[in-house]
Amino acid sequence: MKLIIFGSTGSIGLQLVEQALLQEYEVTAFLRNPSKLSIEHPKLKTFQGDVLDFSTVKRAISGQEAVFCALGAGRKGKIRSEGTRNIIRAMEQLEVQRLICQTTLGAGDSWANLNFFWKHIMFGMFLKEAFADHEIQEKYIRQSQLDWTIVRPAAFTDGDRTGKYEHGFGTKAKGLTLKISRADVADFMLKQLDGNQYLKKTPGLSY
Repeated sequence: MKLIIFGSTGSIGLQLVEQALLQEYEVTAFLRNPSKLSIEHPKLKTFQGDVLDFSTVKRAISGQEAVFCALGAGRKGKIRSEGTRNIIRAMEQLEVQRLICQTTLGAGDSWANLNFFWKHIMFGMFLKEAFADHEIQEKYIRQSQLDWTIVRPAAFTDGDRTGKYEHGFGTKAKGLTLKISRADVADFMLKQLDGNQYLKKTPGLSY
C-alpha cells in the first residue's frame, strides 16, 4: 500500500515513517525541509512542499492510497486546520478516500476525559490556540466525504512502542493516566489501515 505522511518530521510523524517502513508500506514523507529527515530506505520517498499550498499538496497525494496527518502547530498560525483543509480538498478531488489524522484528547466530547490541569491550565491557558486549531481541524474532517478516523491521543511521552493501551473509551472512563508514548500513537494509527472499527469515529488513546 502507498501512503503519504504529512507532518513527517514531527514527533508523531517520524514514528509513523519509521514504523510504516518496518511494516513494508511504500511511504512518501511530505516535508518543507528534506534535510530534517535522516532516514533512508528503498521504500521511502520525500516530497518537499508547504501544506498550506494546495497545488503542492494535491500533487503529493496523487497516486497515494492512504493519507496520514500528524501536523504540528508550526509558525504560521492555524497550520493544522488550514493544512488539513487542503489535504481534504485534494483527497476529494483525487478520489483518495482513507484519512487517518492525529488531533488531541480533549477535542469534542473527549473534553470530559480530561482533568482540571488539562482543562484549565494547559488547554485553558498555555495551549489555548493550539487546542482551538485542533477543534477546527476536526470540524473540517467530520464535514468531509472521506473515510476518516480521528485519533485523539493523550499527552505524549518518549516511551517505547508497547501496543498495550486504552482506545475508544467513553467519556466516563476511569483510571486513565492521560499519557501515551509517541511510538504507541503511531502504532495505533497504522493499525487503522487493517480494519474499519473506527471508521468515521474519534477514538481516544491513553494508558
